[in-house]
Amino acid sequence: MKRIASFEVDHNTLLPGIYISRQDGDITTYDIRMRRPNKEPVMANDAIHTIEHLFATFVRNSASSDKIIYFGPMGCRTGCYFLVRDMPEQDAIDLIRQAFAFIAAYEREIPGASEKECGNWREHSLSGAQQEAKRFLPVIQNWSAERLQY
Repeated sequence: MKRIASFEVDHNTLLPGIYISRQDGDITTYDIRMRRPNKEPVMANDAIHTIEHLFATFVRNSASSDKIIYFGPMGCRTGCYFLVRDMPEQDAIDLIRQAFAFIAAYEREIPGASEKECGNWREHSLSGAQQEAKRFLPVIQNWSAERLQY
């Protein structure tokens, strides 16, 4: 079988940040790399699960909501995927930065975290999500479109 593009990235040298994984027409997939693969411990399931709920809720309620396709965790638990349609790169970076600032400061009930709304509602950690967001924000503070390429 043909190797997929993400397996061509050297994960031993990859640093945390925001990268374009692929572009399919007007859809761009961003790899939000929050941990250094194979060098740092991966994120806890409960923290990344809460990041998923909060990030998705934030961006789907933003002025760019009609451009949001998907947000979800990477299976390796070193980051997340963010897919958008027809959004300028700097706008996507700014939205990612805003979403992580939102998570870092969030103090209310986790959206969609009830038994009725979530398939794994018991496995959430708001404090873990906040810690991860606070840890990642300095990494992306000055991120720019020029730095999006692997």
